[in-house]
Amino acid sequence: MPTPTKGPRLGGGPAHERLMLNNMATSLFKHKRIVTTETKAKRLRPVAERFVTFAKRGDLHARRRVMQSILDKGVVHELFAEIAPLVQERQGGYTRITKLGFRKGDNAPMAVIELVLEPVNPKPKTNKVRLTNNIATGAAVVAAPELVEEVLAEDSVAVQAEDVVAVESAETEATEAVAEAAAEEAAPKAE
Repeated sequence: MPTPTKGPRLGGGPAHERLMLNNMATSLFKHKRIVTTETKAKRLRPVAERFVTFAKRGDLHARRRVMQSILDKGVVHELFAEIAPLVQERQGGYTRITKLGFRKGDNAPMAVIELVLEPVNPKPKTNKVRLTNNIATGAAVVAAPELVEEVLAEDSVAVQAEDVVAVESAETEATEAVAEAAAEEAAPKAE
């Protein structure tokens, strides 16, 4: 038997392992999440992600490749018609594994593997200035014009906010000074 590439075998032989992984993938696509052991979840992740990648392609050949492993036509239809459009913008990482703790009977580490169906929220680009390769020779600073304009706009908003805070603090100090003066006049002199 050849050595496994992604960890120890699940079950007995390679055929049984393939069947177990295909059945777990079927359950994952049917229920969107399953609770299993960490080892099985880690072994299931690349199999499930490969099926989702086939579903994103969406052609007949991809559907037939998935149907070789997932025997339930309803689940294959759900994968291609419902799940694939939801993850079309995602570049990978279609599944998430969350550790749960240990099972009560045999103390096996348990995990939830679920499909990530939320829309992708791209991270905002940072406004860092890039330097050229040779810093020692005093190389010029290269920056994109849009980024500089964004930074200037953000700075002007920050300056306006600081001005408003300064005016409010000056008004507060003036109000306090008037209140103190009124209190001194109202208080009888102790002399």
